[in-house]
Amino acid sequence: MSQQLEKATRQLLSPGGIDNRDIEKTLDKMIVNNIDYADLYFELSQAEAWVLEEGIIREGSHSIDQGVGVRAVSEDKTGFAYSDEIVLPALTDAAKAARAIAKSGGKQTLQAWQNQNIAPLYPGSNPLDSIAPGEKIELLKRIDTETRKKDARVKQVIASLSGSYTAVLIAGSDGVYSGDIRPLIRLNVNVIVEHNGRLEKGGSGGGGRFGYEYFLNDELISSYIDDAVSQALNNLDAAPAPAGATTVVLGPGWPGILLHEAIGHGLEGDFNRKGASAFCNRIGQRVASESVTVVDDGTIENRRGSLTVDDEGTPTEATTLIERGILRNYMQDKLNAGLMGMRPTGNGRRESYSHLPMPRMTNTYMLGGEHDPEEIIGSVEKGVYASQFGGGQVDITNGKFVFSASQAWLIEKGKLTSPIKGATLIGNGPDVLTRVSMVGNDMQLDSGIGVCGKDGQSVPVGVGQPTLKIDELTIGGTST
Repeated sequence: MSQQLEKATRQLLSPGGIDNRDIEKTLDKMIVNNIDYADLYFELSQAEAWVLEEGIIREGSHSIDQGVGVRAVSEDKTGFAYSDEIVLPALTDAAKAARAIAKSGGKQTLQAWQNQNIAPLYPGSNPLDSIAPGEKIELLKRIDTETRKKDARVKQVIASLSGSYTAVLIAGSDGVYSGDIRPLIRLNVNVIVEHNGRLEKGGSGGGGRFGYEYFLNDELISSYIDDAVSQALNNLDAAPAPAGATTVVLGPGWPGILLHEAIGHGLEGDFNRKGASAFCNRIGQRVASESVTVVDDGTIENRRGSLTVDDEGTPTEATTLIERGILRNYMQDKLNAGLMGMRPTGNGRRESYSHLPMPRMTNTYMLGGEHDPEEIIGSVEKGVYASQFGGGQVDITNGKFVFSASQAWLIEKGKLTSPIKGATLIGNGPDVLTRVSMVGNDMQLDSGIGVCGKDGQSVPVGVGQPTLKIDELTIGGTST
């Protein structure tokens, strides 16, 4: 038994007096009457958040939650129930409710548990205990002080620190028996600047699957502060964005959120099984320019979107979705992979024990190319360079998207000139992929702030890309 599995078992099962025999008996009773598959997902989660505003701690919260989700699958139908008590009677009742979808028929065989000795991708310690509460408060106060020193125009600073510790245990009728200990931390710096009555804002931050000691790094904290303040000050000088079709260059790192939303969701298995994606039935076909290779990789150590095993106990992997413009694969959980005659890719994820798993991204990014970023910008006679993005909307069925750029500049005669604001990128994900003409050699992952929403569930994710040149994209702006 791995150290992660042993620790998860001790924390989740022992307090309620449940042991492995109880789990085996529960699963054995569930896989009757044409139940194809059943699983149990135990979870214990501790979370906290600290928010400092105007030099004062405005919020300090701490929560503990635990429970078990029980699922029974028969063909394309799923029965699901959950309990916030991890004791045998509650587990038995949830199992009865979940298997109520069963039809009359035969009985499946409970497979023997497989010993998965998978090396963990992150530490198994609790980040909430990694530094003392006083150190957390002092860190936020130092951020407030240093941010205000950057420029007299800084009028408001909001610094926040959050962390969570999650232990999970997954047992399935297919022989899966896995445990995982998942730390997660995040720090954000948000500022508001004012000049001649004009207010602008900026923000930065980062995190990952570490302890809080990750943030006890002066250089890292200074980079967050510098980014937040420079964003806000640039927006003070920004002119209204031009409207119309133009060449667009996307910066490295966080702009990969556009790739995530406009393309990544369309490559998730459930949308393709149901025929709801613009990429449905296109495996083996060209869907992008030859310079585009897109990967979803849940195996990068300490990254926000990484998981040692997904929420169905499948080890995560680096899945090549698009290879040199050719669609190669979809991201799959067990249910959709089985129904599509494919294999799971370690992308079965859920927000908590009270939610069903579904195909979700982990760390999704585009591989780097051969061009220097300066060469890419230098090749543009007139266009827009976007380095940061805010919110957006995407229609999965056709790939149409609308995204707002929170930081952007005009490109004129191969150089960045005036900052602009109010730029909205409007396009179609699959179409944009075919318009990528230059890919930079500067691939970056984001700093560790991504959150993905789907069907009412939120999970941490990572995004990334190199500098990209898109030959034509519509900009919605306020000037012509």
